[in-house]
Amino acid sequence: MAETGVHREDAADERPRHGRDESAEERADRRWVDLLQELRVAQTGMQILFGVLLIVVFQPAFATLGGADRTLYVTAVTLGAATVAALIAPVALHRMVAGRHIKPETVVLAAAIAKASMGLLAATMSAALLLLLRVAVDDTIAAVLTGAFVLWLLMLWLLLPMWARRHYSSRR
Repeated sequence: MAETGVHREDAADERPRHGRDESAEERADRRWVDLLQELRVAQTGMQILFGVLLIVVFQPAFATLGGADRTLYVTAVTLGAATVAALIAPVALHRMVAGRHIKPETVVLAAAIAKASMGLLAATMSAALLLLLRVAVDDTIAAVLTGAFVLWLLMLWLLLPMWARRHYSSRR
């Protein structure tokens, strides 16, 4: 009997009729590895951004920021902290439930957290960009450029994937 309680000869019954020839456990393992790779990319970028945000407060120019820019900074740092926590959460989740034979469910929960973390990452990047641009250029130009950036993110991170899901629908 396999660790999952399924006899070896019954394992073929779990395999999908189309697509990859893998069991539910193999699929969960593959999806977990894929998710970790995706999170590594996002975490690297977020760690750099968050690190820069953390040191800004210690720079002499920070003292010259007005109230609105300080609020924007606090917002960006808070969003950054929430983003880092969300990007690390799937690992903590996995560690807490490892060995309980719920890998498929863990992958689904971790993927949902990863999706939420991408929203937080977009918000953090937008707030940080707006803060930087408000210091560098006129407030109106900063707002327009940040708005264009938000539209760009929506196109790349939401609309393009939605289009791809519809356009390249599964053959199953």
